[in-house]
Amino acid sequence: MAAASAFAFSPATLTVKAGTKVTWSNTDPDAHTVTSKQGTGGPLRSGALTTNDTYSYTFTAPGTYPYYCTIHPFTTATVEVTP
Repeated sequence: MAAASAFAFSPATLTVKAGTKVTWSNTDPDAHTVTSKQGTGGPLRSGALTTNDTYSYTFTAPGTYPYYCTIHPFTTATVEVTP
C-alpha cells in the first residue's frame, strides 16, 4: 500500500513483484491524483482522490513506473516492478 500524506507519497519508491495490486490511500485533507509521468507511457490515471479515497492498479509487467500528483506536480514517487 502507498499513501499520499503531507504532500508526499509514501514510500517514495515502492518495490513489488509483477502481478501485485498496489492501492494508494489519500490521508491528506487535500485532493491528490496518482498519474503516470508524461512521456513514460505509464498506466496510472486516477481521478482526484479526496480524503480517505483509494486507487488501485495491478502491475503485470516488470519495469519502473514514475508517477506524480497532477494537482501538486512536486508530489512524486516511483513503483519498481520486478519479475
